[in-house]
Order: sequence, then structure tokens, then C-alpha cells
Amino acid sequence: MRAMLLVLLLACGAAFAQAQKPMRIVVPFPPGGTADALARLTAERLSALLGHPVLVENRAGAGGNLGAEQVYRAEPDGFTVLASPPHLLTINPLLYKLSFDPAKFVPVGLIATYPNVLVASAKLPVSNLEELIKLARANPGKLSIASQGNGTISHLSAELLKKMAGIDLLHVPYKGTAPALTDLLGGQVDVMFDNLITMMPHVKSGKLKLLGAGGPSRVAAFPEVPAIDELLPGFRSETWMGIVAPPGTAPAVVSRLSSALAQVMQDPELRRRLVDLQADPAAASPEQMAQTIRQETERWTQVIRSARITID
Repeated sequence: MRAMLLVLLLACGAAFAQAQKPMRIVVPFPPGGTADALARLTAERLSALLGHPVLVENRAGAGGNLGAEQVYRAEPDGFTVLASPPHLLTINPLLYKLSFDPAKFVPVGLIATYPNVLVASAKLPVSNLEELIKLARANPGKLSIASQGNGTISHLSAELLKKMAGIDLLHVPYKGTAPALTDLLGGQVDVMFDNLITMMPHVKSGKLKLLGAGGPSRVAAFPEVPAIDELLPGFRSETWMGIVAPPGTAPAVVSRLSSALAQVMQDPELRRRLVDLQADPAAASPEQMAQTIRQETERWTQVIRSARITID
């Protein structure tokens, strides 16, 4: 009888400890960025819903691969997940020799989507995408397009634009957004792709000109600016933030996390704060997120092959 009681007490103790164990959302970038902001907004509400702490852990390095690998090798118990933008799951596996396989991450769901936008220096004598294309065709190889670096989504978006518009732009890779943006604002480079959240303040201030958005529709804050797809049908370049779990995470655990994420994404205050950031709240299921990953992997594979992009 005492032995049975001891077993029950141990089992209850283990269950209680598991219930008190904090969940970690690993953000593979430094604090203060878009990914960090979206993860913290989500963690706050997940914690209230799940009844245990949900912490955000920043694990930056190697373009996000360091944090991604940490989650990849974590216990698949639902208490460690990755807040991932698309490039970690769709682009990096195509360009880098990784010590882990991002295709084995288990999709949980999306938090938000936001378009990559094409912006121009205020000094460039164009006011829309059509004028940019005309100017580029009249001056092949003379206009420059900055990126965050070789193989980044801003670089791939530039190559997709060049191919679909039939124009020759000089690619100028930088080491990250900050130096590229500095030169764009100063007029040392002409145009650049980056996400709307990052570029919005500079467009609103008039320091940069918004030429087009890479999403399926126009940006609500700038309804007069066409989506790039309107001029170049089929063009798509978006950024999103989603949650993935380590390989081997049980379907029941994924279902619990996905249901909780879907529930918090209906929170009116969360949705308002996402919209304030110029992000569209998402409610994609694990299956829908997996489909998005497949579609984007196919798109960027074609761009990488066509432009012969490699990482030195």
C-alpha cells in the first residue's frame, strides 16, 4: 500500500513539475527587432492561456541558424519552440551547409505576415514601379539595388524583380539592414527590398519612396501604391513569423500548441497591436503553414538556380 502511495505521489509530483515548467519561444535574433516584438506579444497571451510562464529567449548568430539548431536539438515536449521567419525554413537550407535539417521542424502555426516592399531613395527620379522599370531599361546596369547580403530574402526579391521585369540592376550586398538602409537614405544606392515594418517610418517621413509591395494586395496604409503583382503578375515576396517545434514532437502536443496559438490570435488587443506594427494577424493551421513553406521553398529554389546564387 505504501509502495503504491509512493508511486502516486511521485507521478503527481512529476506532473506538477511539468505543469510549472516554463515554455520557451526561441527568437534566433537579437532583442528589439521585428521577430522579437512579435514573439513577445504572442508569449504574453500564451502564458495567460496555458497557465504557465512562456518566456522569450534570444539566441542570435549565424543568420538565425544558431537559435534554430538549438530548438532542433531540444526535447520534443512542446516546451521549446522556434519563432521563425521564412528564410530559416525555405532559403537557408538551399544555400548553407547546415548541421541540421530544417525540413524536419514540425509546423505549429503562423503569427503574422507582412509584405516585403520595394523602396527607393528620395533622390531617385521615379515615383512608382513602372517609372523605375523604364529608367532601368534605359540605363541597363546603372541603377543599384541594395540587399542585406548575398542569399538574403532582400537579395532574392531583387533577383526575382530583375527577372520578371526584364531589367538589369547592380546588386550591392551589405552585412545587414542597418548599413544598407544608411546608404539608401543617403542616396548612395537607389532601391532596396525590405519588410514593411522596417521601412514604414522612413516612407512616412518622406525619406524613402514606396514603389510597390510584395504581398497579394496593396498596403492598407498606402492604398494608392499598387502591389507589385499588379504590374508583374505572380510576383510575391512576403515575410512572416511562425512557430515550429523540434523534430519528433508528438501530434497531440502539436495540436495543443496549435489550438492555443489559434486562440490567442483571436485576441482583439493582440490583433490591434499587430496591425499597428503593419503586420497582418495570421491563423494558419500546421497543415497550412507546411504548405506555405513548400510553396516558398519552390519559389526561391527557382530564383536561386536562375540567378546562380551561392554563398562564399
